[in-house]
Amino acid sequence: MDTGSFWKNRIKESAVLNPIDRIAEVLFGMIMVLTFTGAISVNSQGRQEIGELLWAALGCNVAWGIVDAIMYLMNVIFERGYYMNVLKKLNQQKNEEKGKQILKEEIQPLISNLLNADELNHLYQRIKTIPPPDKKNIITWQDALAGIQIFLLVFLCTLPVSLPFLFIQDAALALRVSNGIALVLLFIGGYKLSTYSGFKPILGALLYMLTGVLLVFLTMALGG
Repeated sequence: MDTGSFWKNRIKESAVLNPIDRIAEVLFGMIMVLTFTGAISVNSQGRQEIGELLWAALGCNVAWGIVDAIMYLMNVIFERGYYMNVLKKLNQQKNEEKGKQILKEEIQPLISNLLNADELNHLYQRIKTIPPPDKKNIITWQDALAGIQIFLLVFLCTLPVSLPFLFIQDAALALRVSNGIALVLLFIGGYKLSTYSGFKPILGALLYMLTGVLLVFLTMALGG
């Protein structure tokens, strides 16, 4: 088995953000910007104050996007390092029973409990044929692209919620339109998540939207 192509394909697959990750990043960014736009109602008559708050929201989401992307890449490095170490232990393990126990502990409990002795042994033997990973693959361009995607998700969600304040002079009306857009985006995110997870889409979307609103209020109440 070709070591390079095997691990290159596995890493490429793992670097793609799943729908839960993508929508979660949008929710984080949405909460961040809503804590700023929510404060606009206090100074609804001052266009200068509104501009300052919008710039603050933009800067905060840029900073949060950078931090989130970097933390994602760090988690990738440590997680891959951990699994490389597990594979190393399995390949170096002389006692087959201990090796199988190590493998069983790494499998999700739901799957682990479904495997009988023969199936576990078959899986163990298959894993031992996997070529050892090269540490140069611990971080790749695919991971960097996933980090950029995280940054863009957090940053771009600022725009739809902020745009009403740029085009609508009436601050109170702009705030209502902005909040309406935020609710629609949260509803869509919840709908997609529920569909992906197999839950009832409408109920899941409403719960997700309500959770987002409650988190915004909580963040503002705590001074965020």
